[in-house]
Amino acid sequence: MPAQSVIAELLDGQSLVPPRGFMRRLFGVDPLSRETKSWYRGALGELEVARVLAGLGPEYTVLHAVPVGAGTSDIDHIVIGPTGVFTVNTKNHSGKKVWVAGRTLMVSGARQPHIRDSVFEAKRAAKLLSQAIGQPVAVTPLIVVVDPAELNVKEKPDGVEVLSSRSLLRWFSRGPRLLSAGEAQGIAAAACRPGLWHRDSPDDGDPVALMARFETLRRAVRSAYRRRIGWAFAMLAGLFVSILAAYQVYLGLLVR
Repeated sequence: MPAQSVIAELLDGQSLVPPRGFMRRLFGVDPLSRETKSWYRGALGELEVARVLAGLGPEYTVLHAVPVGAGTSDIDHIVIGPTGVFTVNTKNHSGKKVWVAGRTLMVSGARQPHIRDSVFEAKRAAKLLSQAIGQPVAVTPLIVVVDPAELNVKEKPDGVEVLSSRSLLRWFSRGPRLLSAGEAQGIAAAACRPGLWHRDSPDDGDPVALMARFETLRRAVRSAYRRRIGWAFAMLAGLFVSILAAYQVYLGLLVR
């Protein structure tokens, strides 16, 4: 399931957050804690990129939340098709400015390790796939930024593509065809082989149940946000009425 490991981490962390009382729900206090907000944004980002990748068509095989190695690491998405093999590192920096020059990637002025991490993921995937099919498999790392306010690539990183989620499908459609249908199918079959990626794949539980719990949490987050917006408008309206009433009293005093 897309974002499965992130959602599992989110829900585990959220289980430690005390439930909101009536007044906190009434005034729209966010049900997320400071610690779980980043997991929540990450899950939304991976789900959005998965939605976009679903538009690639039948020539492509897309794997999501692939556990890799012996720890808890995973690869957000792996894409295999006529334009090659790709690891996709999703970053939800919606509404933020992202700047890239060579091996430096900054988000709102803060340097991030996304390029280094993505190169490591791609090298690890290439090694495992090459061993699985008995010949070299080239893997290109992609960093996909979800809905940035601005994505400014001053200098493209060597061997790494940095894209916005909005341009992802267009980028794939313009790519050169590097693999035949048979080659892509062979690599995809190896990639789907149980046990290739993880020595002991973690059990995050039933994906359907995980998504149902996530959707319940997402509805609560959205409802809280709408309530905060509603209270903000109500306060502004009350302030406007108060100012108007005071002005009318002032005018009445002048007439006298």
